[in-house]
Amino acid sequence: MVRINPFVALRRQLHKIPELGFREFKTQQFLLNYLHSLPQDNLEIKAWKTGMFVKISGRNPSKMIGYRADIDGLPIVEETGLPFKSEHSEQMHACGHDFHMSIALGLITIFAEERINDDLLFIFQPAEEGPGGAEPMLKSGIMKEWKPDMIMALHIAPEYPVGTIALREGLLFANTSELFIDLKGKGGHAAYPHNTNDMVVAACTLVSQLQSIISRNVDPLDSAVVTIGKITGGTVQNIIAEKARLEGTIRTLSPESMKKVKSRIQSLVKGIEVGYECEASIDYGSMYHQVYNEEILTREFMEFARSSTDINVVECREAMTGEDFGYMLAEMPGFMFWLGVDSEYGLHHAKLNPNEAAIEKAIDFIEAYLRYKG
Repeated sequence: MVRINPFVALRRQLHKIPELGFREFKTQQFLLNYLHSLPQDNLEIKAWKTGMFVKISGRNPSKMIGYRADIDGLPIVEETGLPFKSEHSEQMHACGHDFHMSIALGLITIFAEERINDDLLFIFQPAEEGPGGAEPMLKSGIMKEWKPDMIMALHIAPEYPVGTIALREGLLFANTSELFIDLKGKGGHAAYPHNTNDMVVAACTLVSQLQSIISRNVDPLDSAVVTIGKITGGTVQNIIAEKARLEGTIRTLSPESMKKVKSRIQSLVKGIEVGYECEASIDYGSMYHQVYNEEILTREFMEFARSSTDINVVECREAMTGEDFGYMLAEMPGFMFWLGVDSEYGLHHAKLNPNEAAIEKAIDFIEAYLRYKG
């Protein structure tokens, strides 16, 4: 019989129970049950909503090192066919948060018994995929009491092989914002369009206009994205739609560009209101701060990784990915890095199947770094 690494086994159990943001009740209980099975002498566990903080007291602390793992899943129907596939209808760990949690549990297991000098704080954060758990977690009384002096996190990267990490100093992930636009006009019979204000036509026009923002309002040497991923409108084929809704995302490499893009969206939507004699509203939903890696700590981490015979370091480009870990990096120095997991399918795909060998690799490497750092 092939023996499964215990933290791979934990990952598989977590993979079965993905839950959406701030509804991670089974996940939280699973984590608590495991954590309470460990030696408790130097462990403090404090729940926060559906997440938690886990502090490991150091032998002779001069600082606190933070490590964040996100815990929520996505509203995706899993198509992997794995024997441990999701048991929750239309929910899946399609962004690797099951990996993130199992790696954190591996590190806690080690350091609960073999403390380093400095204090460690492990943060199991809910709602990374939305509506955003990092920002309110930062404002909690627990974080104010246990605020780390530095913090780190990882994110799985399907495009890199196992044993590779990728990161860069400075900007790693973009500023992001959700985008929801509702249009309301006047519906009616398809045979009498002159008596209506068709919101399907208005929505289609607006989608085309929104694409002009990137080509005509953003500096060509800058980068930004406006994507409309979903349009809904109307009821049946022979009734002109009274309402339409556009759902999308905005991504920019600077806060200034985000402000410019949003300002231009508002102008275009006002134009649609006038041109199509309708009412419109904009909701920006969840907004995530850019992930900006502090230069000195990142450089030091990369140099440490390059000294390892088991890790290949890639200095990557910035990405338009969104991550609310950026809020934590805005409050304390630290960094995030990509962890190679070698999957044919990418993040948020229903067939994402990361290579589980990355879990043990990550635990061993981060354990060594934390011993070096603390």
